[in-house]
Amino acid sequence: MITLKVNGKPRDVDEGLDLQSYLATIDVNMRFIAVGYNGQVIRKEDFADVKLNPGDALEIVRPVGGG
Repeated sequence: MITLKVNGKPRDVDEGLDLQSYLATIDVNMRFIAVGYNGQVIRKEDFADVKLNPGDALEIVRPVGGG
């Protein structure tokens, strides 16, 4: 297990996980999110190439409707 910071909170995840697999485990709709990884926005097509490491910081942003 490794510890990440996800939206400002510590989260333990399996070692060796990539970003796409992690997002699948938390059941997010990848069509409607943006992800910041250690301060940089990651393109959706690159999610599977990003290997998560101890201490990494993720910001997962979902659009909010309103008017």
